[in-house]
Amino acid sequence: MKSLKGLFDFYINSSIHVAFAVLALALITEKQLDLELDLYFNLFIFLGTITGYNFVKYAALAGLHHRNLTDRLKMIQTFSFIYFIGLMYVAYQFTVSFWISCIPLALLTVLYAIPFLPHKTNLRKVPSIKIFIIAAVWAGVTVYLPVVYNTTNFSTEFYLELAQRFMLVLALIIPFEIRDLTYDSNALGTLPQVLGIKKTKLVGLSMVLGCMVLEAFKANAFSTYAILFLTALAIIRSNSKQPHYYASFVVEGIPILWGIFILAF
Repeated sequence: MKSLKGLFDFYINSSIHVAFAVLALALITEKQLDLELDLYFNLFIFLGTITGYNFVKYAALAGLHHRNLTDRLKMIQTFSFIYFIGLMYVAYQFTVSFWISCIPLALLTVLYAIPFLPHKTNLRKVPSIKIFIIAAVWAGVTVYLPVVYNTTNFSTEFYLELAQRFMLVLALIIPFEIRDLTYDSNALGTLPQVLGIKKTKLVGLSMVLGCMVLEAFKANAFSTYAILFLTALAIIRSNSKQPHYYASFVVEGIPILWGIFILAF
């Protein structure tokens, strides 16, 4: 049982779970906008998410010297490096114009982790904007990039999908923000710190409602409404003392569940 828990923790901590979530959202976009399901592109999304997320999560910790932390970091760093090599191989298959389209998202990711502002500040430490940057990157990777890769036609459906995805990701972040309330520095100015837990939940639920309104202009898929209901339920049930895997596995698994449903049916 201990070894299984260790494997599960590695699955979560090495960002494999979040990579499946991002991949699922990209696949949903491809299905809903009738885009090509390209193996190399989707592999790029998966490998790029693992590489980017582990860079953001562990860049600031890499210099710490606590023995146990360093051992875990070495394993994740080795894992991430292997996936980075795979990412570079996949990258070779793409055109220069596609890579140019990736620059804004890559730049946001790098500046989110690396200090470039006065007082050694990065974008993550700028008060109150963290979740909006994360939502913008997720929406860009899972809606903008699939469309850019397949076509240059930015249709009305594309803009609806982009806006809906941005709001959905914002809603999904709310349980994480509430979970981290007791750990985050007050200088971060997170939504729960500024608004309190109840009002933060209302912000998340308003994002869900916005997604429902936009869905009325689309295909009105039952699966979308079902996922939005699960997202709303996840927000309502979240608190600062939630179970250990509630946000990092259950909430982050909602897009995966949606992707499985869309691809299966």
